[in-house]
Amino acid sequence: MSLEIRSTAQECICLAVRQAARHVTQFYDQLLAPSGLRTTQFSLLAKLRRRGPMTINALAAEMVMDRTTLGRNILPLERDGLIRVEAAPSDRRSKQIRVTRRGEKCVDAALKGWTEAQAQFESAFGSGPTSELRALLRAVTTTQFAPEDAPVAHEAESSAKAQGRTVVDVNA
Repeated sequence: MSLEIRSTAQECICLAVRQAARHVTQFYDQLLAPSGLRTTQFSLLAKLRRRGPMTINALAAEMVMDRTTLGRNILPLERDGLIRVEAAPSDRRSKQIRVTRRGEKCVDAALKGWTEAQAQFESAFGSGPTSELRALLRAVTTTQFAPEDAPVAHEAESSAKAQGRTVVDVNA
């Protein structure tokens, strides 16, 4: 049986992006800790504060999250009274999320840590590269990497296994 390695750890973009994301998230979490918010919670509250009430589907799309992940992330926010989930006025079957006054106060309290994290990041990498990185990452989130009818990963794995090849995913 031959061994097929899709990518090496040194060349894998996905692994590098995930490691960087975890590292940056840990850094931001540390600076946001006094506010009681984690980075994802802050991002959700800040997005809702900027955009106003949003449906769960719209917020998931804006955050580049699936609905299930978003659902797990909003539960503690709702429990703590930072957001309110209610029926959307346009379609009672759809749920809409809005920031409460308590949530807005929490965002205000977290802004000091977020601003400090932003400043430290920019200080470490420079204004130009930071701006370029932000633009590149935004472009990545809007890029379609494969045509709609392309086989998904598990189909490719099944095909490789059917051909007697072992598939190793270095990103797992």
